[in-house]
Amino acid sequence: MSYIMPLTEINLSHHALVGGKNASLGEMLQNLSHLKILVPSGFAITTAFYRAFMQENDIDTLMKKELSHIRNNNYKSIKSASERIQKTILRGHFNPDFMQKLKASYLALGSPIVAVRSSSLDEDTGVVSAAGMQETYLNISGIKDIVSACKLVFASLFSARALSYRLHQHLNMNKIAISIGIQPMVRSDKGVSGVMFTLDTESGFDQVVLISAAYGLGEGIVKGEVNPDEFLIYKPNINNNKQAILEKRLGDKLSKVIYRSSHNPKMATKTVSVPKRDRNRFCLTDDEVSLLAKQGMLLEKHYGRPLDIEWAKDGITGEFYILQARPETVTYKDANRNVLEKYTLQKKSTVLISGQSIGQKIGQGKVNVIHHPSHMDVLKEGEVLVTEMTNPDWEPIMKKASAIVTNRGGRTCHAAIVARELGIPAVVGCHNATKKLKSGKSVTVSCAEGQVGYVYDGRLPIKINKIALDDMPTLPLKLCLNLGNPEKAFTHQSLPNDGVGLARIEFIISEMIGVHPNAVLAYPKIASPVKKQIEKRILGYKNPVEFYVEKLSQGIAMIAAAFHPKPVILRFSDFKSNEYANLVGGKLFEPTEENPMIGFRGASRYYDPFFLNSFKLECAAIKKVREKMGLHNVDVMIPFVRTVDELKRVLAVMKSSGLERGVHGLKVIMMCEIPSNVILADEFLALVDGFSIGSNDLTQLTLGLDRDSCMVARLFDERNDAVKRLMATVIAACRKQNKYIGICGQAPSDYPELATWLMQEGIHALSLNPDTIVSTWVRFGKLHET
Repeated sequence: MSYIMPLTEINLSHHALVGGKNASLGEMLQNLSHLKILVPSGFAITTAFYRAFMQENDIDTLMKKELSHIRNNNYKSIKSASERIQKTILRGHFNPDFMQKLKASYLALGSPIVAVRSSSLDEDTGVVSAAGMQETYLNISGIKDIVSACKLVFASLFSARALSYRLHQHLNMNKIAISIGIQPMVRSDKGVSGVMFTLDTESGFDQVVLISAAYGLGEGIVKGEVNPDEFLIYKPNINNNKQAILEKRLGDKLSKVIYRSSHNPKMATKTVSVPKRDRNRFCLTDDEVSLLAKQGMLLEKHYGRPLDIEWAKDGITGEFYILQARPETVTYKDANRNVLEKYTLQKKSTVLISGQSIGQKIGQGKVNVIHHPSHMDVLKEGEVLVTEMTNPDWEPIMKKASAIVTNRGGRTCHAAIVARELGIPAVVGCHNATKKLKSGKSVTVSCAEGQVGYVYDGRLPIKINKIALDDMPTLPLKLCLNLGNPEKAFTHQSLPNDGVGLARIEFIISEMIGVHPNAVLAYPKIASPVKKQIEKRILGYKNPVEFYVEKLSQGIAMIAAAFHPKPVILRFSDFKSNEYANLVGGKLFEPTEENPMIGFRGASRYYDPFFLNSFKLECAAIKKVREKMGLHNVDVMIPFVRTVDELKRVLAVMKSSGLERGVHGLKVIMMCEIPSNVILADEFLALVDGFSIGSNDLTQLTLGLDRDSCMVARLFDERNDAVKRLMATVIAACRKQNKYIGICGQAPSDYPELATWLMQEGIHALSLNPDTIVSTWVRFGKLHET
């Protein structure tokens, strides 16, 4: 039986001999090199040698004895068995024949510095990931240090965390074995490294690639020691050679892991600070991001399933290497799920801290702040684990937690990977959670509100809806979604839908941008305090205008990509002056109005000299999404149009900005929300492709009440006969001209009977809130059958 095999002679069929990681490395070297996918070569020490070592040193007898006594929930017994087995392994000896072959194989690599990587039989199987369960040692040189590192890898097979994990996963403890891969080091200590998933890890949406990247060796990201840059790439655009980056998030990248000289494998790397100038820029260029995504897609095609990939950029040669490719496990487990669980907070309280959300669930419990894994046994079932970061040492108790909150880490760190696998909500990268959250305090940890996760004060009421998605009935009209948060698009696209009837860009402007567009345009002349706020937000971008257009186009593109090729009707911004004033720099530009609800809003802004250039920024972002990214499923909607002349003036500005109705299939819809829109429906419809009824404003202006006023709120009712008569009139007008007619106001979501009436009136489409679309779909299906 061979004890050492070159990776070039290995493929997936050798899994039992070389473990999951080495089998995958060999598979890529044999089959993907012609596609310019670079993988460090090297050799594998096989499981056959591991078993021979265990027998020759009489460790296997001790191992079986110790393992027979441990129990899943008894951490002390697990830890005790682990310590005895590991000490015996580290005292073991490699036989002379093997040592001679090992030395010859090492010298043949021609590289004095190597990585000694674990590759066990129960990792990377496609069912469980065993993420980071066994140790890998980097920056190892010389045969003596390689032998020490190999023994440490063997010993890591029996760490307390590894034993606990196998018990939790019901894996056969007597069949465990491990191989070792030895490869030349990629000099990412002087470059960049990271992790890549060939799907969205939170929603399972498989048309994107998620890349995390940071300076230095990859263990900084994997272990959650650094908050990395993140990039989301749209797969179809990679294939079509179009701009493909849907989102870029600048991580703080405060530290990086690099080499240091040491003969102790455990001390061969060190963590150092990253200079501010490097922290404040993205560590990958857009071209490099696209190159990596393309390689990820090629790997996914070869393996035939979504992958979790580790990669590194050599800081000396500039070349990118694939260090590992393993099946992504969480989505695989849920692939046949036909019931969607939707968690919703029934009320909110004070936000204690926030970070990146992992999963889409909500957890509750008492906080337990634990600073070191040696103290982790104090965590009780159902508590919220709060710590600096987690690594595989924490895994024995992570399954006890109702939620996990960490100071550091991104969406591909250890805590995130394990939390997804366990189905536990986690909020990572909070910076100071261990200081802000106090042990014993009851909290609610919500990951159900998009990519930002929140820790709320107290136990809040939660609603869990289970939505069956099988066999939805055929309907006589379209049911679309109202959507404002691009971060929810990948989740909501899995609901039954006919596209997006209302995509609001206000969320993108207020949350993802946060700066008033006039302040962006006037940036060089802005006063210092506001200027500094703007500079903080635009880190990673050349200037405020580029930042504004890029962020806006990214948010729009995320929604468009999620639902492509279904139509997405994007409404231009409809902030009121008091809402615009809340943005950074907003108070410098916005007027003070006594009733902003019927003031300077909607279409009246777009051609006004005060706001004209700001509106052109919106047009530039939409043009980029449609033309440079090829997402022609985006159509536009103009809100709050008071007169026909006003509509003509807005259309002229759009045309001058490269958005002309009919060109490249662009459809222009108009919000019908003012009585004048109904009275002059034919004149308005002559200039646009249809109407979308805004029932909120139409009700307000028909009944003559301010919907923001609590004094008259009781009179606000979209089911009022006067409102319904106007809606019936405009539906008939659109149908007569064969123009689109939909409704995107709140009413159909709130009142099922009004939604039914609209269907009976012949409306083409209802745009509903995500939490009502399934129940409305089912109800309409029953009505249609009768």
